[in-house]
Amino acid sequence: MHWFTFVFCAFAASFGPAAAQTQIQPPISPLPPPGAGGAPSGPLQILPPTISPDLRIVWEVKNRFRLFRREADFLKHVAAQSIKSVLAAEQIMATETDGRGWARAMLGNLCIDQMGGVMTTCERDGARENYLAPADHRVEMRLVGAQPGATCAWVFNEGEGAPRNYTGPCGEEIRIRLLYGKTTNVTVDVSVPNGAPLRTTAEIAVRDLLIAGLGDSIAAGEGNPDRPVALSDEGFCFRRFGTGSEYYRPGRATYTGDRSCEMSQQATNQLPEWTRLGARWMSQACHRSLYGYQVRTALALAVENPHIAVTFLPLACTGATIETGVLGSQRARELNCAPDKNCPSTVPAQIAQLQGYLAAARRAKPNRTLDLVLLTVGANDIDFSGLVAGVIIDATRERVLFNSMISSTDAANTALTRALPANFAKLRAALKPMVGDLSHVVFVSYGNPALRPDGSACGGGQSGFDVHPAFKVDGERMRRVAEFVGARFLPVLKGIVTCAGNACANPTDRMTFVDAHQPAFAGHGVCARSEQDPEFDRACFLTDGKSFAANPVQGATEPLTCGASSSEFRPYAPRARWIRTANDSYFVAMTYPEGLPLTQQPTDIHDATWGIVSAVYGGAIHPTAEGHAAMADAALAAARQVLNLGAGTASVSSEPLPPPQQ
Repeated sequence: MHWFTFVFCAFAASFGPAAAQTQIQPPISPLPPPGAGGAPSGPLQILPPTISPDLRIVWEVKNRFRLFRREADFLKHVAAQSIKSVLAAEQIMATETDGRGWARAMLGNLCIDQMGGVMTTCERDGARENYLAPADHRVEMRLVGAQPGATCAWVFNEGEGAPRNYTGPCGEEIRIRLLYGKTTNVTVDVSVPNGAPLRTTAEIAVRDLLIAGLGDSIAAGEGNPDRPVALSDEGFCFRRFGTGSEYYRPGRATYTGDRSCEMSQQATNQLPEWTRLGARWMSQACHRSLYGYQVRTALALAVENPHIAVTFLPLACTGATIETGVLGSQRARELNCAPDKNCPSTVPAQIAQLQGYLAAARRAKPNRTLDLVLLTVGANDIDFSGLVAGVIIDATRERVLFNSMISSTDAANTALTRALPANFAKLRAALKPMVGDLSHVVFVSYGNPALRPDGSACGGGQSGFDVHPAFKVDGERMRRVAEFVGARFLPVLKGIVTCAGNACANPTDRMTFVDAHQPAFAGHGVCARSEQDPEFDRACFLTDGKSFAANPVQGATEPLTCGASSSEFRPYAPRARWIRTANDSYFVAMTYPEGLPLTQQPTDIHDATWGIVSAVYGGAIHPTAEGHAAMADAALAAARQVLNLGAGTASVSSEPLPPPQQ
């Protein structure tokens, strides 16, 4: 027999201030038999309860986004998203945190281990749970429609073991753990003074959705660390390759090493301290973030559907292609050392990880199924980061130095035509045994990052891209890339995903395709500016490319020409642009590329080459948290349809069951 605990508390919203919580453990003693304890004064008359249409049992699963260990974190999202979009919720929470971001306070309270994987067993709100295959769920319920002063007798029958029961005031709220995979029949008999007894019944079954997130940096949430880097108000020196020149930019706060460029060997020895002061992610190796659209979509499903729970498996990884990352292993974006000091430089294939999680879940619950896969991949298959590098790296010396990182639209088109369709066929073959119906794979497409509201491409210049002296957006290259993305890459990708033409061997293998967010991105490209942007952005990120002190002496103590403190930058404040600039990327994440191949790694932390690699691989030209929220709103509509869920509310009642047949 399972050991269960009831928790009862007064329901504050409907019945006044909550009473102190009381824990009652079964068994509950049955009523004494008739005649025991003294003779009745007259004949005992027991009236059968009448099924009442005015009574309703209202219930919800508590902390139903199971990645969160604390219910308080989940309730913050419930409050922000109530009858609003994910985008509106993000903007509300950004404002509430003064633009510093809500995830920073939740990062240490997830069912995620130190290496970024989900925990097999996770303690959630004081109870140890099997994360992959829960045995039960914590449910809260109350009765609506009872008269004041009425007494309720609750009976919970799960079909095995003795029914559980509790009797108390009808104004109390019941908290109970109900077995997963079982339907619980709930009966409430209501007794009122001088009135006939009433009854209502309901069947309660929690639907636990198993959802996986796969894909690349867009899927992972690159550019939006859960805990952004803390910036120093003083300058940090960088040496430009081959020129002997130096320049200063804001460094990492509380760094105690040499901020000048004079002692390279000492800087090398202090790399561990520099690394310790970096941004923090749900997965350091993959730059996976709570702000990513996949997490936000799964979380929104839990917020708006009180009768379900969501078990989310975050697997997407920055830098992933279909072959290297999804189907095969890949390099880590940043090294992440385990408690035993092991620092793996590679990340296992996402498909292999998903297979392992499913196998573990089915050992506990053999009928556990994968309900939904959220997927975005393909941009790295055509080397989109190489297109970005080609647009923003302007200086001849750096273009020669990083020639291997720079690509062209011709090369991207070749990969799009020759490699991507075959790679998608392999991906379909890998996913189908796990998900069955491939329409349950919701593919969320990319937003074009470089469009103005009128549909034309963003122009050239250094606005938002002067964090490195070698950066300057080439307007003509930007135009070519924007046109290629809009006219070739996105349409061809859609055709592959939806099995248009002869893209699939079996036309029924089409995935669910989402691109409803793309028109909105056109008004929020990387060049979007507004008078409502944060004051720091308007005052300090100058459109003429003179945001930073040109004189190293001045830059050492005051790197910004606007005179403001770097710490005044707000990484998650609402902005007109939904795409990170190179300046944003540096100020938010300041990624040091220790996980990249040796040929692309800097000699030390003062080597300016890492500033280029950091921008190209560390979040520039990636969606902001607002952009991800807009993508989540689009994905959410498709996920509801695939899962046969409506646009739920924060509280859903259960209508009474019909009276039993006589």
